[in-house]
Amino acid sequence: MEQGQLVTSYFFALNMKICNTTIKRKNNEDRDMSIITQKNSRQKKFVSGLAQYLDFSPEVRKAKKNKAPLVALESTIIAHGMPYPQNLATAQAVEKIVRQNGATPATIAILEGKIKIGLTSDELKQLASSPDVAKVSRRDMATIITCKKNGATTVSATMIAAHLAGIELFVTGGIGGVHRGAENSMDISADLSELAQTSVAVVCAGAKSILDLPKTLEYLETHGVPIIGFKTDEFPAFYSRASGLSVDHHATSVEEVANIIRCKWKLNLAGGIVIANPIPRQNELLASFINPYIENAIKEAARKNISGKELTPFLLKEIKEATKGKGLDANIALVKHNAMVGAKIAAALSKI
Repeated sequence: MEQGQLVTSYFFALNMKICNTTIKRKNNEDRDMSIITQKNSRQKKFVSGLAQYLDFSPEVRKAKKNKAPLVALESTIIAHGMPYPQNLATAQAVEKIVRQNGATPATIAILEGKIKIGLTSDELKQLASSPDVAKVSRRDMATIITCKKNGATTVSATMIAAHLAGIELFVTGGIGGVHRGAENSMDISADLSELAQTSVAVVCAGAKSILDLPKTLEYLETHGVPIIGFKTDEFPAFYSRASGLSVDHHATSVEEVANIIRCKWKLNLAGGIVIANPIPRQNELLASFINPYIENAIKEAARKNISGKELTPFLLKEIKEATKGKGLDANIALVKHNAMVGAKIAAALSKI
């Protein structure tokens, strides 16, 4: 073959290779665009589908529009954790504290089959005074919504609703956990499995001291849920500041906590974060005082065969009555303190 023909053949082959590469790249780009379009379509359908279930209060809607910090609040503590009218007064006080500390409160509940993200004053009163409000966890949500019933959301259900609503931080009294005797009963709160999978930060005074705290922490560790002690090295025991159990990290400021939360989300590490905030020192009930009442309440529950979702409300009521209201006073104090700290963390988080 002559030199001119060789050069021609070379450039022809080169042009064919470039052409094939261009076609392949174009096909890949078309495929990628198709995947992105399908993904966006699914996301739009998901958001559109949520609209029929989520109902934002005017205050929360305004905060979302302005990208202002939001704090989710549960409603089980209102409907099942305290008697009326103390429950209403506490809920109103907690919302006020959140506002005073730079965030917008979003109390979450299910009313007439709608997930309410933020309650009006009338809805809050309805929830606090109504005797037939269901206690709603993850397993109950679809049923309560479909049947258009009213429900107070537990930690797990509140986390789900907050995540659906785009709220990153949630304040509660204390999380649920592994119940004492769980090696026989297998009674483990759905709060723990929710923390393992739903990306919402939870500010709490530890886990309720009616629980098996060492096993609760083991469960959270196994599922990769970080426990950040806010100005403490010890995991708080709800009524008491100390439990003898260590936290994973000691944070000294709301900005440090906010940075940890934001880093976790940016790393795409699914699941929640526990921000353990001890009850104020002046309001705590020392373990030496409260533990005998807890033991007696647990024995009484066993005697009456009370278990499942009825157990925690029963134990808290027994403790309130046995301590002549001191248990309830401590519960209210720690919730208010969590609201103050949670609002400040939410405000710091919104700036990152």
